[in-house]
Amino acid sequence: MAAAMALTMMTIQPNQEKTMQENTYRVKPIPGPITIDADWDKAIWKEVEAVELTHYMGEKPLFSPITHAKLMYDSEYIYGIFRVQDRYVQSKVTEINGPVSTDSCVEFFFSPDTDSPLTYFNLEINAGGIPLLHYVKQPRSNYQVLEAEQIRKIEIAHSMPAVVDPEIVKDTVWTIEYKVPLAMLSEHGKVTTPAPGVKWKANFYKTGSRTGNPHYFTWNVVDNPRPDFHLPQYFGTLIFE
Repeated sequence: MAAAMALTMMTIQPNQEKTMQENTYRVKPIPGPITIDADWDKAIWKEVEAVELTHYMGEKPLFSPITHAKLMYDSEYIYGIFRVQDRYVQSKVTEINGPVSTDSCVEFFFSPDTDSPLTYFNLEINAGGIPLLHYVKQPRSNYQVLEAEQIRKIEIAHSMPAVVDPEIVKDTVWTIEYKVPLAMLSEHGKVTTPAPGVKWKANFYKTGSRTGNPHYFTWNVVDNPRPDFHLPQYFGTLIFE
């Protein structure tokens, strides 16, 4: 069943001519074994619908990257992939849980506890494949930084070199693919196991706050006067098939 967007008309942000939307994405079960290699075009992803990150926060950047994301699942893992048609690409941060969002970066924020949709994990991965992962009960005041040893249990593949410096200013396509173990997540917060009909709250982001083209793009619209991804009240909905 193809992914579908459910749209709810709301208000319009003054800095962009876009109608706010409350989006849903239908997540398919994975049909077989997968190799995590950052290949957007491999067969197992072919039949999976992509979401596009079309909404921006703050001032509209001079260049708008085109970012797509896909998800699949089974009873043990969440599988994801991003493709970015980008420009001004850099990847300088090399330490796990470093400030990866200052680089060219894709992010998956998700709330796997159906009883607590405002608590969430924020997985952020720069173009070089370096991740950050926090478990957040209250943005910026009550959160847990996961240990690097645990974060290494996430399998991540990246198409760019680990370090991109100096910045690439020409058109560049890059991908990130990842496989997140649910058992690791459940050590920190409740995880409602994905199964047909289960719903999680989530949002997808693309940023690069200290690149030559600072920007903040989202899948589901975030109605806030300044860029801030840590607003779970604006997450969309994942529906597992």
